Amino acid sequence: MATRSTIMDTNSFRAEHAAALDADVRKLTDKRSKVLGESYRLFYRKPVHLVRGEGQYLWDAAGEKYLDVYNNVASIGHCHPAVIEAVTQQMKMLNTHTRYLHERILDYSEALLATTPAAIDRAMYMCTGSEANDLAIRVARAYSGGTGIIVTQEAYHGTSDLTSGASPALGSGQPLAATTRLVPPPDAYRVDAPDLGEWFADQIQQQIDDMQAHGIKFAGFLADSIFSSDGVLPNPPGFLQKAIARVHANGGVFIADEVQPGFARTGDAFWGFARHGVVPDIVTTGKPMGNGIPVSGLLAKSEVLAAFSDEIPYFNTFGGNPVAMAAAQAVLQVIQEEGLQEHSRVTGAKLLAELCKLKDRYACVGDVRGAGLFIGFELVSDTDNKTPDKALALDLIEKLRDHHVLTSVAGPYGNVLKLRPPLAFQEQDIDWLVGALDSSLRELGQ
Repeated sequence: MATRSTIMDTNSFRAEHAAALDADVRKLTDKRSKVLGESYRLFYRKPVHLVRGEGQYLWDAAGEKYLDVYNNVASIGHCHPAVIEAVTQQMKMLNTHTRYLHERILDYSEALLATTPAAIDRAMYMCTGSEANDLAIRVARAYSGGTGIIVTQEAYHGTSDLTSGASPALGSGQPLAATTRLVPPPDAYRVDAPDLGEWFADQIQQQIDDMQAHGIKFAGFLADSIFSSDGVLPNPPGFLQKAIARVHANGGVFIADEVQPGFARTGDAFWGFARHGVVPDIVTTGKPMGNGIPVSGLLAKSEVLAAFSDEIPYFNTFGGNPVAMAAAQAVLQVIQEEGLQEHSRVTGAKLLAELCKLKDRYACVGDVRGAGLFIGFELVSDTDNKTPDKALALDLIEKLRDHHVLTSVAGPYGNVLKLRPPLAFQEQDIDWLVGALDSSLRELGQ
């Protein structure tokens, strides 16, 4: 039997939980199973029936209010009026594909590329992060002449054939491509190395050498620069530099998957990779750039992209359509005009400091780490041995749900709470989140 997927099955409703549901929720879960099939997953042993959102808050069908500490897709906040207005006005005028001229895609591309290093000077658009990463792999292979892709052991990069073959977080039921190689995550909490960057570069070199031994030419390294699926591993800033130098020395490209750490999320920089002082060859983005509207992008160095684009026409029917571009323009404008990068840095630092107080209070909190409004809260059963406590983490997120705080878990052991609220999260929300964590840990006997 296939092992469960860490990102799909760790925090999920299962058939054995159905008996505890009230009649209305049970009716919905039964109907969902009947009409949607068995591949989909719901969060929580008692699923949440949400009907409305505003900013960092959500409301269920009974009118109960929740604090969203997980949803980065609604990056600047649920139902943001600027996005609603931009999308509504454009929808009233035109929505069509990119084989006709339109100003929005050009204006947005210029504004977006202005946030990247100068070497990154081309933009292409799709509808999902999976499509962006799929195209990125194709571009990397065209430029390098190789096929081998390296990712971390718990990486998630999408659901297409190419990206699922490079997404070990989907579980052993989803086979990896024969050309994919895995490296252990750069976990500063668990890796005992004097130089994390050198250690990580060596892990990559070992896999490049293994590819060569098996007749596979190295094409590139694909990574989310905050290693979110690996348990949120942001530090120390700069440790990626030696790894990317090693990638380039071996003729490969670095694809920065910025779906989660991009767009001001980490506070230290607009892009997650910028915290490390590296310049990717390709950058991919996803739905947070449109606050949930289906839009994604691939940004690249022109010489890297040319190896693909000079030979192969690319067409994504509604990638970069005027309505999606209107949403993306609104998001970028709000981030810049409202200073959300600085807000993320300052508010995230205050949240991190309060969470560290819980670490001092509870022995089960092994580590708290993060950058901006992206924080990992790791649970262990033995602090000396750093023994992961998945059972406690899962019980804790259920308790948090009872306190109307929504989040989930990440990491190879399923023991890291992934605290990643919309950027609308405010300083006054810290008390709600930290208080709920404190109460929940006490209620669980910690």
